[in-house]
Amino acid sequence: MPTEAAETTALITNDAVVLGLLAVILGAVFWASNLSHPWVKRFFTVVPALLLCYFLPSLLTTFGVVDPETSRIYFIASRFLLPAALVLLTVSADLPAVVGLGPKALIMFFTGTVGVMLGGPIALLLTSWIAPELMGAGPEAIWRGMATVAGSWIGGSANQTALYEIYGAGPDVFSIWIAVDVVVANIWMAVVLWIAANQRKMDRLFRADASAVDRVRDKADAYETEHARIPSLKDLMFIVAVAFGAVGLSHAIADPLAAWFGATYPWAQRLSFDSSFFWLVFIATLVGVVLSFTPARKLQGPGAAKVGSVFVYLLVAAVGLNMNIAAILDSPVYFLIGGVWMLVHVALMFGMAFLIRSPSFFLGVGSMANIGGAASAPVAAAAFHPSLAPVGVLLAVVGYIIGTAAAWFTGLVMMQIAAGAG
Repeated sequence: MPTEAAETTALITNDAVVLGLLAVILGAVFWASNLSHPWVKRFFTVVPALLLCYFLPSLLTTFGVVDPETSRIYFIASRFLLPAALVLLTVSADLPAVVGLGPKALIMFFTGTVGVMLGGPIALLLTSWIAPELMGAGPEAIWRGMATVAGSWIGGSANQTALYEIYGAGPDVFSIWIAVDVVVANIWMAVVLWIAANQRKMDRLFRADASAVDRVRDKADAYETEHARIPSLKDLMFIVAVAFGAVGLSHAIADPLAAWFGATYPWAQRLSFDSSFFWLVFIATLVGVVLSFTPARKLQGPGAAKVGSVFVYLLVAAVGLNMNIAAILDSPVYFLIGGVWMLVHVALMFGMAFLIRSPSFFLGVGSMANIGGAASAPVAAAAFHPSLAPVGVLLAVVGYIIGTAAAWFTGLVMMQIAAGAG
């Protein structure tokens, strides 16, 4: 966990200033995206506004303006704004319609899981043939670091930590693969955000029947239009009360529950049940689901989903801070290995989407529920439409549950490949 006392060479170390910069960047992007100039309109047709909200903050890290290792911006965004957004986007959703989207969401999710489980061993096998000197030995063996990435790309950071302990990765190889994990995953997320902005074109490419997704989106838009009104101060205070009241409740339950599972059940780590972040996401989502069947859903009228979307955009900017493009220059070969791994995952996702004629929504969210976990999947889903965010959350929870076991098996396969190469 980053602390203010940590050493850094960043130009800006005050998180209040960093938050201000992110807010200005978001405001500038939205201002520019609404300009009527023909050239600007063409630019934002090619480069979505959401993608810029994600990419521009990464330049602050790349050029040394901000150091995400010492900043607590992402921690605050993921622990406070993310659960608040989950509550507001879920309370506004038509959950029965979301559940009725059909089995393609799960098919694409598990295809993504298989893609990660196959991609790692394939990338490692190619490395053993082309550059065997990179394989390493002992705690610094490359496969141990890759096993931790498998945990991250199927579940999340809690699963990655579990794999770090299970396979005993050395500190040097672990730090290299953390960088690969963050940069490669974030580059793919940028592509997913582009897909979301061009979902109609992608659906035509896949020959997909997106009618089920369209019905959920149209029904949500119709409900908002029917109940829309200019929000009063009372409305906004109710929205804030529901959002952060649920955040407080989720933290109050998540921390002791995770500690209890960790102390009571040895198997809890394998399912991430000892992770307070897992329970934070789960409980916030559960609160939103319960409230969506109560009069609280009427908060959609004065703009609960829009407030939730503001939190999502701030989270997107905070996630963007974690991507340092210049890191690729430090260890390019490892990023190349990670890129091959990701290409296997992406190829399987696209192949399955063609095969079952899946809407691009299921491709993007099914992938990010694996690769990005609970912090990215709802963001990717909301990029397609705010009413679809619960799908991303639910799939991310599945990823948390299966992540450690699936990554453990992937690590065993990679261990055998490394042993054969030796």
